[in-house]
Amino acid sequence: MSRKLFNINTSQKCDDMKGTEQNEIDYTKLPKHIAITMDGNGRWAKQQGNIRLFGHQKGVSTVSDIVTAAAELGIQYLTLYTFSTENWNRPKDEVSGLMNLLISASEKNLEKLLKNNVKLLTIGDFDALPEQVKKSLQNVIRKTANNTGLTLILAISYSGQWDITEMVKSIANECKNGTLSVNDISAETIRDHLSTKGIPDPELLIRTSGEYRISNFLLWQIAYTELYFTEVLWPDFTKQELLNAIKDFQNRQRRFGKVENQI
Repeated sequence: MSRKLFNINTSQKCDDMKGTEQNEIDYTKLPKHIAITMDGNGRWAKQQGNIRLFGHQKGVSTVSDIVTAAAELGIQYLTLYTFSTENWNRPKDEVSGLMNLLISASEKNLEKLLKNNVKLLTIGDFDALPEQVKKSLQNVIRKTANNTGLTLILAISYSGQWDITEMVKSIANECKNGTLSVNDISAETIRDHLSTKGIPDPELLIRTSGEYRISNFLLWQIAYTELYFTEVLWPDFTKQELLNAIKDFQNRQRRFGKVENQI
């Protein structure tokens, strides 16, 4: 599948991304892959004196805005931690409401994804999802498969421990069947058996709402990812907040185990 950089005029991007810090972003050094833990919907709803599902509904609107912003910037991959394996333990009414939101959001945003040249993929235990959710997502995945701009990856019924467990099972089966030797197992072998096979590791991980946890997200893949934490609750996360995170990323020195004068 083709995964080309979304082509957009740099001067136009600067015009579109309003904010006092926009001119400090280096559009030639954007992170190729951004992952986001979208946290704070429930607290945002509580601040509004409303139920948690109200916050999730506003969070879906934020997702649409941030996906559009990432596509306009030219980000190649955006992974959103949408629903973790642990989230199945939430109250049944909230889980049911979230599943219904996935269905409605898939149907509502299909045309917008097509317009913005966005391809949809999912990672996680897809079989654990309700049948109607699977059908809605599969429809969007199929219809956006030929898009060549931003690849949007929804982590649904996903956790890093689940991903690693499934990887170990897959490799163990290949060793048992004689198609893979134990001595040939490498880091690359592991990458090729994770749900993110063929997708570069995130360079930037953003977590909203002021929590300082990884929360079981992309545990293998974020070994050298830059982490950015913000107090902003997900429903209040804006294009400018995304730019702020990218600016912070660009001000860091990524060494990958080397010393400064080797960079």
